[in-house]
Amino acid sequence: MPAGLKQTSSTVAIGFSLPETGANTFTELTVDLNMSPLDREVFVIQAVNLDPESPDCNETTNSATNCSLTSTSQAATARPATLGDSNCFAVAQQRIQVNATSKSAVGFQQQSLETPPSTMDFIGIIATNDFFVQLIGVGNTNPKGVSGKLYGYRARADADIYASLVQSEVLSSI
Repeated sequence: MPAGLKQTSSTVAIGFSLPETGANTFTELTVDLNMSPLDREVFVIQAVNLDPESPDCNETTNSATNCSLTSTSQAATARPATLGDSNCFAVAQQRIQVNATSKSAVGFQQQSLETPPSTMDFIGIIATNDFFVQLIGVGNTNPKGVSGKLYGYRARADADIYASLVQSEVLSSI
């Protein structure tokens, strides 16, 4: 258990699904955690599972499906986050690289760790009321989608810890 936090629930799994609004169009989903800021409630993330749809296989164009899960909106940048962003908890990408000359294609899948190593108590803490899922396809004919689950538990934070977590999360969105 992280210092300054008291667990107030058992582990919960929050499922989500996000379809692209159009092929190759940045789309973002806001998921409300219904936390109580008056009780200094936070959500401690234990694991994330992102399952993007496979990209379209075209004879002449590379294609991809990219997605991420963050504590703040990425609408201003209109792109999924990377693990290098402080507010990003998970990413997943599926790609198809095409060689138009030989008419061959190879698929690639990249994703962040679904479950933290046993030495880690948690992978992140969400102090504000929402988390966000981003999705964008590249080189696809059809709209793509992502589904997944966020695993974690609710906790009550000490006043100074809560203030620090909220400030850090808000500042990372700027």
